[in-house]
Amino acid sequence: MVTKVMHKLNDVKTRAERYLSNLREAFKTLKIFKRSVDSERLLDLAKRYFEDAKYYYEKGEYVNSIVCSTYSEGILDALKELKIISFNWPKEGKEEAKVFIAGTFDILHAGHIYLINEAAKLGKVFVVVARDINVEKFKGKKPVISEKQRLYVISNIKGVYKAILGEVNDIFKSVEKVKPDIILLGPDQKISENELKEALRKRGLANVKIMRLKSKFTKYPNCSSSSIIKKIVEYYCK
Repeated sequence: MVTKVMHKLNDVKTRAERYLSNLREAFKTLKIFKRSVDSERLLDLAKRYFEDAKYYYEKGEYVNSIVCSTYSEGILDALKELKIISFNWPKEGKEEAKVFIAGTFDILHAGHIYLINEAAKLGKVFVVVARDINVEKFKGKKPVISEKQRLYVISNIKGVYKAILGEVNDIFKSVEKVKPDIILLGPDQKISENELKEALRKRGLANVKIMRLKSKFTKYPNCSSSSIIKKIVEYYCK
């Protein structure tokens, strides 16, 4: 009896995960053709149902999560049928690559968004947010924003499939958890690609592809946390 109940619960959980995955893809590929007060209101409602679905899933209330997801899907399908929006559902039978990125993400800026957008072109983006204690250890100073707040912000950025906090004593533990297909490094992340490959090989992750962005995002000024902090200090010192 207990086994049957567990199987049923796992089936419901799997369905809830699938619905959430579908909606992530839909919102990721969403394009709006006709804007109006009514269409914006309905889109906002669809997004709120999606957020509710994620909330209930995290609480383990999978049936409520599925109900909220179906409401969100229904609104999106109706708007698509009316040619107000377009989007894509995930392709059946084709699993997206898992793309792993990591960083402090202390003061969010355009460079961070560029990294996430480039990662999203390669597949589902999994972000590891550095722990406060590790930031202080590696950078010699505490982050301005706490780890939980940084995680919350990153989790709610378009293009991010899932965000988690890193491990305190073993930075590679997060890679083992995610089991990515691709690790995308920022252009200025101070880690040797060869050393990373060797560390992954020792952990049975030799097939992970390591990529690095070729250049920094320079379309706008102050595309780094340090330059933003410097600008703020200069401004208020005056």
